[in-house]
Amino acid sequence: MTFYHILSRGVDKRKIFLDDEDYLRGIHDLFEFNDVEPVNNLTYFFRKEYKDVRRPYIRFDEKKRRKLLVKIHAFCLMPNHYHLLLSAVVENGIPLFMKKFNGGYARYFNEKYERKGALFETRYKKVIIKDEAHFIHLPYYIHLNPLDLIAPEWRERKLSNFKKAMKFLDTYRWSSHLDYAGKKNFPSATQRDFLLEFFEGHEQYKRDITDWLKELSLEDIRDLILE
Repeated sequence: MTFYHILSRGVDKRKIFLDDEDYLRGIHDLFEFNDVEPVNNLTYFFRKEYKDVRRPYIRFDEKKRRKLLVKIHAFCLMPNHYHLLLSAVVENGIPLFMKKFNGGYARYFNEKYERKGALFETRYKKVIIKDEAHFIHLPYYIHLNPLDLIAPEWRERKLSNFKKAMKFLDTYRWSSHLDYAGKKNFPSATQRDFLLEFFEGHEQYKRDITDWLKELSLEDIRDLILE
């Protein structure tokens, strides 16, 4: 299995997710466009019967029979970009998926906000993960990206309050972190079996990501993080 780290950014670094509905649509599209067959129905549903009405829940058609283009091992959506850790399931699966996902989300965004033109930079960034020693760092790095929103100093190993940082990550819904931590969030969007076995389960993953944050050295993976 060959893994790729993918980064796609808004054109001119513009924001591509402006509200919860946009993030939910992005996650829905990770599921919906990961299919060899064309997508015919782009409707999606929200439920608000949860106590916290500020956290709408997206319902996937989990009974839909899909033939995957890629395995989405990890993801993180940020205001003006997103990260994916992918492996191809079919030949040319990654470029086919990226074309469907970026194109489909851009059509939704442009229609919603009554705009025209490109939403993403002309070409997404992609790097192959060749070294297992590097591979083990990428899921943690992807899932820690939301700390840029509250404590960007984490990248320089200057973070002082690790408890606060991890608490924030446990409330950030727009990544696969919560599903790896054993909290059902958007489980249908990802294929986690390989990494969960690698991490030795949810509890070990939670311990390891905290340790990685404390001991990280981004220089070790500078060529892989694409930023």
